[in-house]
Formats: sequence, structure tokens, C-alpha cells
Amino acid sequence: MKVNQLNTLIFKNPSQDDINKAAELLRAGKLVVFPTETVYGLGASALDETAAARIYAAKGRPSDNPLIIHLAKANDASKYADISPCYEKLADLFMPGPLTVVLPKKDCIPFSVTGGLDTVAVRVPSHPIAHKLLEAASIPIAAPSANRSGRPSCTTAEHVIEDMNGMVDAILDGGESDLGLESTILLPRGDKEVVLLRPGAITIEMLTENGFEVTLDKAVTEKPKENEKPLAPGMKYRHYAPKAQMILLDGTLDDIAEFMRQYPDDPSVAFLCYDELKSKTGNKKIINLGSVSDPLLQAHNLFHALRCVDQDDSIKTVYAPLPDQENIGLALYNRLLKAAGYTVKKL
Repeated sequence: MKVNQLNTLIFKNPSQDDINKAAELLRAGKLVVFPTETVYGLGASALDETAAARIYAAKGRPSDNPLIIHLAKANDASKYADISPCYEKLADLFMPGPLTVVLPKKDCIPFSVTGGLDTVAVRVPSHPIAHKLLEAASIPIAAPSANRSGRPSCTTAEHVIEDMNGMVDAILDGGESDLGLESTILLPRGDKEVVLLRPGAITIEMLTENGFEVTLDKAVTEKPKENEKPLAPGMKYRHYAPKAQMILLDGTLDDIAEFMRQYPDDPSVAFLCYDELKSKTGNKKIINLGSVSDPLLQAHNLFHALRCVDQDDSIKTVYAPLPDQENIGLALYNRLLKAAGYTVKKL
């Protein structure tokens, strides 16, 4: 589908009237970017096959990469999917919030939304603007992250404008995203059994503490095969990547500091860096992630840091520490692996 240049409306700190205008655009088959607690979403009616196709065209997104539909209330899912006791338990615990659940779809959801799958991913965002938009629109909104396909996800409206101005009909500017990483995606397999397809702020530890049995899909930590069909967004294709080559460093803090000292003045090399490493190296191109002991802050900062790399055309290689896989660290691990194309240097 050809994407024509649009006169994008930008609503900063949107009022209810602004949100109502955006809802009218969505019902008319238009594209609207809106903030959520995770990242910004590029939204269109999930009931409109043509509107969904416009999402893929605007993003440059492969058509087999499924979209998530966003709902105002968890029990709205029964209109669009076959819900289960497992879904109801997850919804009671974690919705509204950064959780997406994959369910068998009903016929009202077109295959263009689901990447040709018989399942649909549903979530209920907790961001107040997203909630007001969903209520005003009175339709499910299909929305991937509001970035050009393959680029770092957008956690501010400025990021969205950089990628999507002229490609969408409206942008609701709700400030900076709270979490900064996309939602956890789960596939129920029984009353208490779930497969983790994409890690996020709803962690394995949180799920097991609430009695769920969690299986980790191999695509979370391993490169999928080319002929594999993704079951959920973000599973198959290279995501979140800066323009520069990205390499992950697997080693202790001392190992990483020693490696960084090899590049004190090289303008083509940058490092995503923990607070604890900054004083141990002489590198000039350091982009801060936060403390090694604060993975939530690292998650919040990650996509902004990757976009900072893109602002410096002289940077050809960027190194980043490989995080551990505990709690939200697994989500960081997953996003960094994909951003680096699974390139890891063992120190």
C-alpha cells in the first residue's frame, strides 16, 4: 500500500475534546498515535481490514507480524476472542497494565490484524489517555509500537514525530512513557499454565508468585528460524535496532570496564553504560542506562539511549552490557539481543 504524506495533527497534553477528535478519526479508519504506560502505540480500528493495512504500510512492518488489540476493559475481550479461566485470572491480577494475552480470535477480527493467525493478542492499557481514547472510540484499537519497523520503540512524542510525522493522521502527546518497554505477552495453555512469548514488566517471578506455571518460549532468548511464523509481536524480526552496529558484552563489570578503556578517543565507538562504569573508563561517547542495581530504570532509559546513538552519525559501533535474566532483566536481555541481531562478544 502506498503511504501518502499526511497533515498530522499533534495534540499536546490532549483535552477530552482532543481525545474525542482522535476517536472520531479512528472510527473513520484513520491512524492515531497514543501514549501507553509501556511505549507509544500506532493505532487503527481493529475491526477495519483496510485501516489495519495502513498500520503495516506506515511502519514498513512485515505483514506476518501480528498486532495487539487494545481494549477499554478486560471483559471486552469476550466480544473479540474466546476467553478462558486462565485469561480471567490474569486479567484480575494484571489488567489494566503492561500485559498482553494471546487468545483464539472471533471472526470480527480480520486476519490482517493477526498476521494470518487464528489467535489475537489483547491488552488493557493503564495510561489515562489511552483509556479515555478507547472509551471514546468504543472500538478495539489495533496498535503496534509507533516507530518505523526495526527502529527503537518510541517512549516520547518527540520520538513519534521523528518517525511518523506525515505518516499518521494524529498524535496524542502524553509525555514520557512510564515503563519504557513493551508489554509482557503470554499464551495460555491451561487454567494456570502460560507460555511467555515476550518478557516485560509482568515478570516470570510475578506470575509464579501468583500460582502460574510459566514456560519460556525459545524465541525469547534464541534467534528464530527464517521460516518460523511469529506467534506474537516482536518474536521474529530484528527490532529496536540503532543505525550503528550493536554488539553486546558478556562479562563482569571489571571485564567491561577494561574493554571500554581500549576505545578512549575513538569517535566511531559508543557505549551504553551503567553508572558504576562511568568513572572507571575514559570514553567520551557514553550513554547512561542507570545503575546496574536498578533494572527498572535501565528499562525506562533503553529506547531513549538507542535513539541517542542514532543522533550521532559518526557512531558506527555501539557496545552494551548483556544484562542478567532475573525479573525485568529478562525483558532487557530480550530487547538488547534483538537490537544487536544476537551479536554477543564474550569477555
